[in-house]
Amino acid sequence: MARDPGRRPGLTVYLARHGQTEWNVAGRRQGRLDSPLTDLGLRQAARNGELLSTERIDAVFASPLGRARRTASIIGAALGLTVEVLEDLAEIDHGSWAGLTSAEIDAGWPGQRAERERDKYGFRFPQGERYADGDVRAGRVLAEVGRAGVRRPLLVSHEMIGRVLLRQLGVPDALVTRQPSDVVYRVQTDGTVERLSSAN
Repeated sequence: MARDPGRRPGLTVYLARHGQTEWNVAGRRQGRLDSPLTDLGLRQAARNGELLSTERIDAVFASPLGRARRTASIIGAALGLTVEVLEDLAEIDHGSWAGLTSAEIDAGWPGQRAERERDKYGFRFPQGERYADGDVRAGRVLAEVGRAGVRRPLLVSHEMIGRVLLRQLGVPDALVTRQPSDVVYRVQTDGTVERLSSAN
């Protein structure tokens, strides 16, 4: 069930993930660290802008991290909208695991990835955040967007913070949802979600 942090009936929220990055290709976790968009990532952002051009989006909000801001700037330019940065849209903090591959994590923290699989919502990345922490931030984001007086906002962020945004919007099984960089979710305040894809 949605927590309804100040949102109004009739609000339609669009959720986009940043375009593909160099570390996505390399299999490195990013968290609060950053890496540039690849050529494909830039094309994904441009195609998402085209995809959303008929959706009557009236505001664009972005994570402060470079990969999301770059993606949002491309989409915003296509929509003729400026981008507002919201600090709470930053990705879940991966702490000591940021920048590492799965093999490097397994070498440094044996068994911890399996422990995380057993309790994703409550597991805290070493020196980082839990999904539960991101859930609180997601609630603040949606409350702030609700207060902005917009009806069809686009939030450009990351896959993990995107999951708790979906959870806040009442989408079932949100924490196991995948969001490729060429998919935008259109979510109603009753938890109804649709996948819009810019993939060719």
